[in-house]
Formats: sequence, structure tokens, C-alpha cells
Amino acid sequence: MQAHGISDGRPVEHRNRHGGAPLLVAAVVAILGVLGMLVVDHGPWSKPKVQPAASANYSTTGEAARAAGAKVIPTEPRAPIEPAPPGPKPAQPANPIPPQ
Repeated sequence: MQAHGISDGRPVEHRNRHGGAPLLVAAVVAILGVLGMLVVDHGPWSKPKVQPAASANYSTTGEAARAAGAKVIPTEPRAPIEPAPPGPKPAQPANPIPPQ
């Protein structure tokens, strides 16, 4: 007893399978992409350049901004009382929490 194909009646061993090439191309592209990311992220040119605190020129961000020519101004204060939101006020809850 042999296994037969569903539609063509040929044995399973003799069926021609197509479609392996796109899978192979996709796998190659994925592998090259991962290797490329590893090289870019971990290459010798991407080492962090950490400076010790003693070599820092400015102790605060404001000092560094002023030295670069930026104008440092404080943010506008918020209104002490915010206006009431538009629309009707919310109603009492249907089931108030009973006192305990």
C-alpha cells in the first residue's frame, strides 16, 4: 500500500516540490542582516568615550547651555486655578461606597 498525492494520484516520493529557493534567499538575507547589525553595533569604532568627572567643563546643563550661547529662561508658571472643564458635571455614582 503506497501513499498517494491528494489531487494527482502520484506517490508522495515522486511529487516535485518547488519553493525552496525563496526560503533559502530569505534565510541568507536574515543571516546577513543580523551579522551586519552585529558589526555595526559592536565594531571597534563604536566604543563609548567616557570622560571622568574631573575633565568636565561645566557642572550643570544650564552652564553648558549659556557657554554655547543659548538663552536660559524659566518656563511659564501654570495658572493657580484651572478653569472648570466644559460640559455637565459628573453625577453621583449609582452605588455609593457604604461607610464602614
